[in-house]
Amino acid sequence: MANDEPAGAAYRIEDLAHRSGATVRTIRAYQDRGLLPRPERRGRANLYADTHLTRLRQIADLLDRGYTLASIKELLEAWDTGRGLGGVLGLAAEVDGPWTDEKAVRMSRAELVERFGGSPDEAAVADAVELGVLEQVPGEENLFLVPSPQELFVAAELHAAGVPLSAIAGHLRELRGQVEHIAARFLEFTTEHVFARYIGPHQAPTESDAVEAATLVRRLRPLAQQTVDAELARAMRLFATRQLRGHLNSKAAAEAADESCSVRIPASTIRAVEGLVGPARTSAFITAAAEREVQSRTLDTLTANMNKGNKIDQLP
Repeated sequence: MANDEPAGAAYRIEDLAHRSGATVRTIRAYQDRGLLPRPERRGRANLYADTHLTRLRQIADLLDRGYTLASIKELLEAWDTGRGLGGVLGLAAEVDGPWTDEKAVRMSRAELVERFGGSPDEAAVADAVELGVLEQVPGEENLFLVPSPQELFVAAELHAAGVPLSAIAGHLRELRGQVEHIAARFLEFTTEHVFARYIGPHQAPTESDAVEAATLVRRLRPLAQQTVDAELARAMRLFATRQLRGHLNSKAAAEAADESCSVRIPASTIRAVEGLVGPARTSAFITAAAEREVQSRTLDTLTANMNKGNKIDQLP
């Protein structure tokens, strides 16, 4: 309530509309739906009180939080018995409030194109809008709202690393389904073990219960992300190590297979080589000698072929 409104103030419907920001038509519609009490009749005038102004502001606040008029009516009726609405509004504020510290930013189409390699891709933009990564600003064809700059940054980095935009969109769809499952399970878990004692299935919470539940939501809100972050780090370390180890083992196996072709050398030959170059250099000497012999025979073959060709050319 504004500070200049005296206690017990009485308003005509036009004055109430001006102070609340609602239209006269909206006020009357709220009355017809049972959301707003009827005015007091004084003579020939219908007069509204501060309670009507407060109720209009509560309705506007709940609408801003995404509640429907039907759910608002049920909510207001539940708290019209003297228990107040402050606690439940505080609980609604905690539940409906942002679950991240990120701030949405605006980005032009030209900035998007530049960030993703400089080539326009309308299909990728359509995918991003469908997924909610981008939101078209009403009336602005080339301007978008980015609810999560961090998510867009990840997509840009993956694209710069060579991942096609269509593959990024497909991966996000798959990831979103899995994360939504995690979120649903976390809420089921906390509701069963924490909030069940505050929000019963057959009765609304008291004012103090709603206030305490709101405090718990504020405390528990970061726990879901912290748990997922910790478990994701553990899983990434596990699978990255496993994959790298498997790759290295495969490579080592391939190299071992390449080196597994062995030739038996008489013991007398080994002893003779050891006598010439010492035991530490025996393997290197035999390898070098074999390579030299191969090269020598290759040269001999090439020379013989050349001589044979010259003889053929000299025939009459």
